Amino acid sequence: MKLGVIGYGNRIQDVITKIMKEDNACHIAAISDIRKHEIQQERLPQLMDTLFYDTPEEMMASTQLDGILIGTRCLLHTEMALKVLPTGIPLFLEKPVATTMQDLRRLKAGNDHYKSPVVVSFPLRVTSIVQWVKEIVDSGKIGTVEHVQAINNVPYGGVYFHNWYRDESLTGGLFLQKATHDFDYINHVLQMQPVSVCAMTSKQIFKGDKPAGLKCVDCTENRTCEESTAFAEPDIRDRWAYCSFAKDTGNEDSGSALIHYENGMHVSYSQNFFARKQAASRGARFLGYKGTVEFDFFTGSVKVFMHHTSRVETYEIDASQDHFGGDRMLASNFIELMQGRNTSISTLDDGLISALQCLKARKSAETRTFQTIDWS
Repeated sequence: MKLGVIGYGNRIQDVITKIMKEDNACHIAAISDIRKHEIQQERLPQLMDTLFYDTPEEMMASTQLDGILIGTRCLLHTEMALKVLPTGIPLFLEKPVATTMQDLRRLKAGNDHYKSPVVVSFPLRVTSIVQWVKEIVDSGKIGTVEHVQAINNVPYGGVYFHNWYRDESLTGGLFLQKATHDFDYINHVLQMQPVSVCAMTSKQIFKGDKPAGLKCVDCTENRTCEESTAFAEPDIRDRWAYCSFAKDTGNEDSGSALIHYENGMHVSYSQNFFARKQAASRGARFLGYKGTVEFDFFTGSVKVFMHHTSRVETYEIDASQDHFGGDRMLASNFIELMQGRNTSISTLDDGLISALQCLKARKSAETRTFQTIDWS
């Protein structure tokens, strides 16, 4: 099967590796990327027979493709997706699906009109951990879920202050970068629609008066600064290059949201970007009247606490690789989509509602107001 790629970035390369591992009949037939000459010079074995194009339109007109993957920077996801949807070719779209409300509305209109097959890169919803939690919830074991407490303490948060991710005009902010995954798996487990959100963000650590554009290697404090990447491995040093205490460092370093759902219950969610090492945690508690189920991706544990007996059930799940196992599932599903053997397990509708929640949360934090989760 012939894969076409729009934006051959690091993340989409990982996804393609998983796809080709799942089915070695898949190969990269064509790439459209503004860095095409640089990519060609790397002489990667998997690209020896790949054709390179200046634009997606030229690529799609010149090469018969079985699937297309979009791995551009975030602000181009919508624009590129709208070029692909009219073709009906199965699409793998990186998250977030949009970074502004204007783009999100455009993408929704395109999705409503074309209804093309799309897999959105939401690996957490299809991990063995989340699927097991959903099975427990669906069984009625803990009763109807009446409250959710979710957290994401990111141990590698420096990437959002050293790297290009620090530029919010390119990413849409950290709700769209991280919470979009968490909101999606929560929606997936609950199978309910969110109706309103209030949110707050703080920037307490990664701020300062260092010169804009300063790189760690050029800073006089790079031997004492806890965040210095000047002496890291070359790959990290080159990609995490900029001072996280400079005037041009964007992004909040923590954020929280309260999300109200259609049945009256609410979810509390909090994310943090300066937690490190063993403080890492990502997971949630789903509370019903009969019991509580909780999980953590980093420990691979799921626990069920029964409220009216002393019984506690513990499950240990090995899910430490590939976004905790979800990437392989998405890769397999995309192959089936290209073969016409299945439908998407992570649809564009899912991507749209999660991005809508994130954009409304960001607006809530900026305006200190409650926001209705609608398309206005």
